[in-house]
Amino acid sequence: MIRFSVSISYPPLNSTKGSAFLSQNRQFQWTHTGNIIYPVIPASAATLLDKNNYKVFWDDAIAEKLSYQKWFNRLISRHPNLIAIETKTPVVKKHWQIIKKIKKHLPESKIVLMGDHVTALPQESLKNCPVDFILTGGDYDFMLLNLVNHLTKKTKLEPGFWYRQGKKLDNTGKFTLKHKLDTLPIINRQLTCWQHYSHRNSNFKYRPGAYTMFGRDCWWGKCSFCSWTTLFPGKCYRHLSVKGAITEIENLISLGVREIFDDSGTFPVGDWLHHFCHQIIKKKINQKVHLGCNMRFNALTQKDYQLMGQAGFRLVLYGLESANSETLTKINKNTPKRNIEKELFWAKKAGIEPHLTAIIGYPWESLQDAQKTINLTQNLFKTGLADSIQATMLVPYPGTPLHRYCQKNNLLLTQDYNKFDMSQPVIKSSINPQQQKQLIQNLFKGVLTPSFLVKKLFSVRNLDDFQHLSNYAIKFLQKLKDF
Repeated sequence: MIRFSVSISYPPLNSTKGSAFLSQNRQFQWTHTGNIIYPVIPASAATLLDKNNYKVFWDDAIAEKLSYQKWFNRLISRHPNLIAIETKTPVVKKHWQIIKKIKKHLPESKIVLMGDHVTALPQESLKNCPVDFILTGGDYDFMLLNLVNHLTKKTKLEPGFWYRQGKKLDNTGKFTLKHKLDTLPIINRQLTCWQHYSHRNSNFKYRPGAYTMFGRDCWWGKCSFCSWTTLFPGKCYRHLSVKGAITEIENLISLGVREIFDDSGTFPVGDWLHHFCHQIIKKKINQKVHLGCNMRFNALTQKDYQLMGQAGFRLVLYGLESANSETLTKINKNTPKRNIEKELFWAKKAGIEPHLTAIIGYPWESLQDAQKTINLTQNLFKTGLADSIQATMLVPYPGTPLHRYCQKNNLLLTQDYNKFDMSQPVIKSSINPQQQKQLIQNLFKGVLTPSFLVKKLFSVRNLDDFQHLSNYAIKFLQKLKDF
């Protein structure tokens, strides 16, 4: 008996702007760094389908660096019954064209699109390409299994799907995000080719590294610019049990993983965090692997940081976003900046390396406002309170409160999705496009003060330190090309 087959696919997306930084990425960008992120939820989907005796093809041509023709020929030869593709605003038009070509050669194969863009605008893709299903919301794993069971066993589709009913478009209602994460099997890392992602990411100091997502997605989940608010509204935040998280980590250690970054929008805090850290210490996992996570300012106490340091947390990413209180209020960040320096000091004292993210291009900010963000980040690096930075250009993804704000106030410079790729501003601003790019360059370059460089050089203690510093320097220079 031939098993029903599913291909979880990331087609090659060729561009002179760089490689597509797409999978599990809240902000899409063409990049010259070569960085890639292991897509945890699609990998969970592959595992869940495999556990239910469906044949799975892990088909990430971007990670494999396949040419389009080689990838296309391989897909045709596999002839999967279902092809699942994650998309995002700047590349959705490319995916429409790819789907049209696939359908010409595999007319019987069903195709499903998933991601924040199609969650926001599900009918659009059904009208612009012959895709069969739109999966809305972020629980790709549970919902893909439900879809395959529907196609093979006539199981009822759960809320969150859009599809064609004759010549009309129909849907099963609003997605619910009520699935229990602890019912999922441990991700099959071999099936999902985890080694392709284990070295090509500047978040990893100790390699091979791996990604997890113990939470879906951010317990705040209200930042107006975040595209994943469409996938995981804050009110729907869920997380694995501590036992489930520890089991996942132990499995990764058995594979030889030396550093783990948890990419939940914000790592669980409170009692969960305390219990997690104590278990890590009790089981001596902190002696085998280094940890990292995303965190919000004003979420942790000094004791929390001390405990995280003891548990082996090396890297924590914070969304600084802006130095202007008005901006933080407008984007609903809910992180007053008054305690930033104190909190970064706590992290550094605990042995944690803080990474900051900042955004340029807010439509209400002047050049002087943007410069305040540059000045703040430079000062944080100068005083040794930050170790790395990510600077991006503001993009109003469809479905976000920011996009609605821009539409209401006639602030969009273009409706062309291809231009929402951070290579140019798409929001009206008193800061011209060249100035915005220069500000981002200045943000990157401005942290490279002599004192910061000296501290970094003197921090080298072993080969891992040297390799990480060398790799980061190369990625840093490559990143400047992106702007």
